[in-house]
Order: sequence, then C-alpha cells, then structure tokens
Amino acid sequence: MALNCTQKLIKSHLVTGDMIPGTEISLKIDQTLSQDATGTMVMLELEAMGLDIAKTEASAQYVDHNLIQSDSKNADDHLFLQSAAQRFGLHFSRPGNGVSHPVHMQRLAKPGKTLLGSDSHTCANGCMGMLAMGAGGLDVALAIAGEPFYLRMPKVWGVKLTGELQEWVSAKDVILELLRRHDVKGGVGRVIEYYGPGIATLSAMDRHVIANMGAELGATGTVFPSDEEIKRFLKSQDREDDWVELVADEGATYDLYEEINLSEVVPLVAKPSSPGNVVPVTEIEGTPIYQSYIGSSANPGYNDFAVAAEIVKGKEIAEGVSFDINPTSRQMLTDLLQEGHIASFIQAGGRLHQAGCNGCIGMGQAPATDRNSLRTTPRNFPGRSGTVEDRVYLCGPETAAASVLAGVITDPRTLGPKAPKVKAIKNPSLDLNLLDMPLPVEEARKVIIHKGPNIASIPEMDEMPDNLQVPILLKMGDNISTDGILAGGSRVLPFRSNLPEISKFAFEMIDSTYYERGKKSVSHGGHAIVAGFNYGQGSSREHAALAPRYLGLRVALVKDFARIHWQNLVNFGILPITFVDESDYNKLKQGDILAFSNLRSKIQAGNEFDIKIEGTNETIKVKHTLTKRQVDIMLKGGMINWVKSQQKSTS
Repeated sequence: MALNCTQKLIKSHLVTGDMIPGTEISLKIDQTLSQDATGTMVMLELEAMGLDIAKTEASAQYVDHNLIQSDSKNADDHLFLQSAAQRFGLHFSRPGNGVSHPVHMQRLAKPGKTLLGSDSHTCANGCMGMLAMGAGGLDVALAIAGEPFYLRMPKVWGVKLTGELQEWVSAKDVILELLRRHDVKGGVGRVIEYYGPGIATLSAMDRHVIANMGAELGATGTVFPSDEEIKRFLKSQDREDDWVELVADEGATYDLYEEINLSEVVPLVAKPSSPGNVVPVTEIEGTPIYQSYIGSSANPGYNDFAVAAEIVKGKEIAEGVSFDINPTSRQMLTDLLQEGHIASFIQAGGRLHQAGCNGCIGMGQAPATDRNSLRTTPRNFPGRSGTVEDRVYLCGPETAAASVLAGVITDPRTLGPKAPKVKAIKNPSLDLNLLDMPLPVEEARKVIIHKGPNIASIPEMDEMPDNLQVPILLKMGDNISTDGILAGGSRVLPFRSNLPEISKFAFEMIDSTYYERGKKSVSHGGHAIVAGFNYGQGSSREHAALAPRYLGLRVALVKDFARIHWQNLVNFGILPITFVDESDYNKLKQGDILAFSNLRSKIQAGNEFDIKIEGTNETIKVKHTLTKRQVDIMLKGGMINWVKSQQKSTS
C-alpha cells in the first residue's frame, strides 16, 4: 500500500491501535520540547513521578517566554528549570538563546522522528519531515518518562502546492490563505500534509512559517517532506548526518484534498480578533497603525527579518509608530548583525528586543489603548497582546515593513514591481554558547533541584464523585481561547509554578468575579462552565485546565472542544462533555444547577447520558468521547492519580 509522509511517520511509531481515523492510537515519542511558561509544571510532574533520567532520544527545556526579570520570580524559575533539566538529562536553552521552535529546528530536529511539545506551536517542526505535535505538559512529562502519547488517529489533509510565490508575497500569506478558506476549526482532527511541485520553491524556514500556524487551524500537526532542501538546511547547521529522506510513495492518497496555486496568493491580513478573520491587504489599506512588530515563532527566519530590513533601509518610519524588532534566535541575530540588517532597523527607528517570544505572549510591547497593532505573530486573540481591549492584525514581514513606513496598513506591492532580494548566508553562525547539553547520567543523579520561594507543589486531586450538583458559574460563547481562560503576559506567567497564585487570574478577562465564586464552590462540590464551539483554542498551557480545577471546576459542557485543551481537561479530571442537541445550549443560563446522578457508572456504560436542570422539569442529553483508558483516568481524578495507581498495580 502506497503511504503518504504522515502515514509513514505514524506507522513507524505506532505502539497501540490501528490507523483508522477517529480511533485511539498511541505513538512512541522520540523528542520532546518544553518552554518556561509550561515547563515548570512538566518538571514538577517529573519529580512527582520519581523519574530517574529522560527516556527519549532528545528532550529540551527552553527559556523563551518569561524573560522579563522585574523581580526574582522569573529568575528563580530559570534556575529551577536549569537544575531540573540537569537532573533529568535534558538539553537546556538559556534565557536569550531564542524561541524554542526555530532553535529546536536548528539544533535538534530530525527528519523521520516524532516530537511532542508543551507548546501548541511545536507543529512548526513538521517543516523538517517530523510528526511534531503540541500537547499539555503532563502528556509531555509522560513522554519524557518513556510513555507513549495517546491521540485519535487523524485524517490526513493533503494540500497540493503548485506555482511559485510572486513578488512581495511570502510564506505567511500562504498559511493565511488556508485560514481565509477554512477559519480556525478547519484542521481539527487532521494532520495537514503539503505536497506538490510548489514545495521545491519554499525554503526550510518558509515551511516552518506555514507549519507553525497549522495550530491556528486546530490541526493535530503539519508535515512537509524531507527533501534536498531539508538536507541543505541541515548541512548549513553542520548536521548533514541527521538527514534522512521522507517523501510520499508514488500513488499515495489523502483523506481530504486541497490545492493552493502559490502564484495566485496575494498579501493577506488577519483582522482582529481571530487568525481566521483573513482579508486581502487591499481591503483594509489606509487603516492607521500604532505599532508594527517583526518576529515571533510565526516568522522566525533570517529572510523574514532581512527582507523587512531592506525595505526600511535608508528610510524613516512614520511618526508616532513603534517599530518592534523581536529576533527569534541568538544564532540568527548574529547573522543579521554581521550583514548590517540590525543597523538598517535601528537607523530607520526600530526598537531592538532580546531574542525570545516577548510581545507574542504579551510579555512586553503591549499596544496603547484603542490603537492598532500590526504583527507577524501567529495569534491575535482578545487581550493576548497584554492590552485588554487590543486591536491586533496579523500579516507577513513585507506588509509589516511597508506599513511602518507609511503609518497605515499598506500593500507592499505599492513599493515597486520588485521586492528586495536578500543574499543567502553561505556560512550561518553556529552558536551553542547558551544551549547546555545533558549531563552524563551519574552526574545528573547528583544534581539537587533548586526551588525558589515561588515554587508550589501540585495539590492532590480527588476522584470523580458519583453524584454532582454543580452550578454553572460561567456561560460563554464560541472560540473561547486559553488566553481568555488564563491569560499570559508579565502579570500572570511569573506565577506559572504556583497554582494557588496563578488561579487568581482564571477567566478574569471574561468575568472578574470568577475566582472568588470558584473558590467558594470548592467546599460545595465544585461547579461547571458552559460554552459554544471551539472551546479552549490556542495555547497548550495546561494551567488553563489546572487553575479552574483548583477552583472547583468539575464539568465543562460545550458545543465542541479544541484538541489540546480537551486532553488537558481529561488529564486533570475535569469531565469534558458536549451537547447531543446543540440547541440545548439555549436552555441553560448562568446560575442554573446541573444534577449528575450515578455519573461513574454512566460514563463507563456508554457515551451518552442525561443530566437534569435542578428546579425544572428539563433534562439535557450530553455525550463524551472518552476512550476506556480515559474513562479510567477520569474516575481516578486525573492522569497523575492514574499513573500512581498504575505504578502501584505493577509494584
């Protein structure tokens, strides 16, 4: 049977299950990635499991999100992460080394391997011919401990690329085109695999840009073939021996088909406040901007910056506009410095920031109130920038650079018939100064994990009760993101290793009274939330499940879930259920009490059951999609309890 690239990757890593879309499978994980906003919990979970040494081929802990050291919290956590990485045998990327995804691509990613990361944009490394997926921190911790990763076998969505990108159009416009067609749910339950003659025209970093924002489509992952271009990239990183070819067999088929003629793609912009709200730049030309921002994991390559630098070279940015330059790796920053591109940015009026995620996660560079921010970042969910009522537009670097000169959103094609041509770096910098290698095993075992005063252990979770009467503390609409559930940014993320403190920010952008009401609900059996479609889209941060669980959340009843957040809810013993009849959503209001009887037996007996609205004659039919294994996890009160019970049964 002829196989596509995704099927080859899954087949070669399949531990349990059959490759039938929708059924549960488990995969061997070769590599893991964690970053500091999620990694502190991963390390605490590894400690709670009693892990000796990482069982993966390569695991890396990056510090790229929480770089601002306004007090001791972040600095203390950096020391904690470094010591934990040393203790468990992980690579450690120090503050200032860069964003995890491009650094991992440069230094560790290998074609033909699987990568699981506690960051939703881990899928970016699918550009290397890997099956790279985002997951919650607990799933990543289990993978580091040698456990397989469980997921539903995805459908493979073949996207054929033909033609070649025109002047002033770049890879960011390609993925925005797919979002324009399919919005933020278009990739749910799917791996997007790109194929066709157009791929040969895209560099490895172009593919990274496209693969990165597969997360915005809700996809399980994105896969590109490993071809001569990937071999060239690895050679440039002095890693040619890591290259293996991965291409689809002749005659390979896909579950779904799409075609994008690269020659027909135009400069695009995602308007506030969704990556799926995409229109041609020409439709909103002339819109004033306060900020233009270059960088992030969505445009991390040398060429993304160099083209923008050439556009602004010898010119001045518009008055009153902030031009923010966010280098994405120390290695790439060195190349930009050597080629004079940083000087072009600075002389034009740019503001240079350290290599890291920075404003993409709301860690600095927040826009002013009621002002438009134009960014090359992957997300523009409400409030993600750090400004509560933000107005963030997403675009490619060409549009960002053209617009900063004019002070309004500008089609870069108005600058002339030819875009600047950037010379390829013949010998890119290879900078390993801030990437620590794993210690030898015997040395690792002697390391004492450093814990600052902001580190708090994960509290024990109780088992699922058989009967629940829980009030609906929040009723929400569609597309509630994990940023809305638990914000990022410099106010919140320093508490990432302190659950009691970070829980104070839960749902604050939606309802500032949630924390106090949730805390009170704990002693009365907890509470429920109700929401619409695509609940939990966006970041993989498990705090968005863990903090509400700490505040008594027992049930999430929605129209449907985003993949990673659904898994995080299961991992922490929050029952994720959906409406059998979506119109029943309208029957519920905030404050209603939902009554669950014989719940433990019901979720074991089948996927559908009734719940009662107390004080009325109304019942609502709901369903779950838990596997037998996940039902057992739910009954135990979450994955940590389940793992402990498994360890007891085998001891």
